[in-house]
Amino acid sequence: MIINWEQFTPWASFIGGAIIGLSASLLILINGRVAGISGIVGGLLTSPKKQDVWRYFFIAGLLLSPVLYKLMAGSPSVHYPSNGLVLIVAGLLVGFGSRLGSGCTSGHGICGLSRLSRRSLVATLIFMATAAITVYIARHLFGG
Repeated sequence: MIINWEQFTPWASFIGGAIIGLSASLLILINGRVAGISGIVGGLLTSPKKQDVWRYFFIAGLLLSPVLYKLMAGSPSVHYPSNGLVLIVAGLLVGFGSRLGSGCTSGHGICGLSRLSRRSLVATLIFMATAAITVYIARHLFGG
């Protein structure tokens, strides 16, 4: 793997990570809820309740933030190294894995690890190992 140091953005990455951490902390402190995207969306799909209005605001924030970024900074250059069908299948597999793992990387990796959850540690290690194996297979065995 070669790191493109010209594209490395440590300060932007640090600030983005701090904002994610602050947001997750505020959600659990104010609302008592873990900022796991699969759980937040799943709660809307399974049994939406009137007191779940915060879920709509959370999802709206996720969807509107790229629009606001584009308005302020312009469109970033995006390159998808695969075709649309592969991206759709990959997205479905991520959704299946989130359901199988009782949570997603944001729930386990950010919120669970910060709460010293053993279950989240195991889930995150499995996520990372699966990602490494998938990249190896896709790049070295299938030539992607």
